[in-house]
Amino acid sequence: MAPLNRHALVFGASGVSGWAVVNQLVQDYPEAGTWSRVTALTNRPLDIEASLWPRTNKLQIVSGLNLLKEEQKTFEESMRNKIPGIETVTHVFYYAYKANPNFEQEKKDAVDMLFRSIIAVDELSPVLEFVAFQTGAKMYGFLLQEDHYFPVPLKESLPRLKPPYSDQLFYHAQLDWLSEYSNGKSWTWCETRPDIIVGFAPNHSAYSLAASLGIYFSLWKEINGAGSVIPFPGTMKSWRAKHNEAGSDMIAKQTIFLSLHPDASGNGETFNVASSPQYETWEQKWPQLCEYFGLKSAPPDDRSREVRAYINNNLPEWKALEEKYHLRTDIAQSGITMPGFEILHLTLADFDRHYDLTKIQHAGFDERSSVMETWGLTFDRMRKAKMIP
Repeated sequence: MAPLNRHALVFGASGVSGWAVVNQLVQDYPEAGTWSRVTALTNRPLDIEASLWPRTNKLQIVSGLNLLKEEQKTFEESMRNKIPGIETVTHVFYYAYKANPNFEQEKKDAVDMLFRSIIAVDELSPVLEFVAFQTGAKMYGFLLQEDHYFPVPLKESLPRLKPPYSDQLFYHAQLDWLSEYSNGKSWTWCETRPDIIVGFAPNHSAYSLAASLGIYFSLWKEINGAGSVIPFPGTMKSWRAKHNEAGSDMIAKQTIFLSLHPDASGNGETFNVASSPQYETWEQKWPQLCEYFGLKSAPPDDRSREVRAYINNNLPEWKALEEKYHLRTDIAQSGITMPGFEILHLTLADFDRHYDLTKIQHAGFDERSSVMETWGLTFDRMRKAKMIP
């Protein structure tokens, strides 16, 4: 491929999804010469060494741009001043998110951040071609209702949720605005829709199940010994529930692929994204994760366990591990972590919710990754980043 002047701008670049997209972009996915410049926007400061991204002249990391501060024109001026080459941005990958226990405020912030960001890039870059926007399994009613009524496998053609369930989503307002605002523009956009995302985040993340489980496994091994049996910390129903996890590397590749094929993906088309078209269960995955840490797997038993409670109850042991292995001290007790999300994924998600990936396959994407290609690489990165021993 001849070198092209493609400049990717990634909002929320230090999160699980954003980090993986930047990582693939700077390694020129899908082939050499695809990307000439990559700008990673992070809320908190992030240096290149801590990021684990490859060192390359095409990458610039910009931190501290507040997506909720200032009037629109002033905000655009801040972007112009902070982001060198903003006028050359051709592709936007949007993952910015601000968690808040107050849902109404969280919804307002989510909508406002998207509006301000896309309007600003549209105003500042006359060569914008594509916007990739990520939602999630809540679009199918994931954990928004007791009886999960959509038929599986879940397809993008299913109707939207209706009130009162749709009232618990901010995605609809974001998508409706993006659809209306993009009408008549020279650029286009798509929506990607993963389920549980498994991946590395250098600044930690509000919803990193891999980080929580990495700490959990490491603590269990320290307390109970190598080769000890570690039961799955959920229920028998969640143990056997079918789902398609979304390894961050694979959904990054899928999203980049879609951004480069606007004829197939544009005009707000929605695509399920996941590690593999084949569904998984924790019954299949748990033994493989246990083996990575030198532990033995067991199904759920009648003793109640909860990942975050186990970590909190054994913090002295974790502090000893931090000292022994010179680990980061801001991971196990991060104020960013949203309380209860481990229970959500390991216990409450006890119903089949597997995806149909036919649509993205028909668009031309057919890569896939295995359970340990997803989880093992994530744990490897966490070890390299001194998050776990």
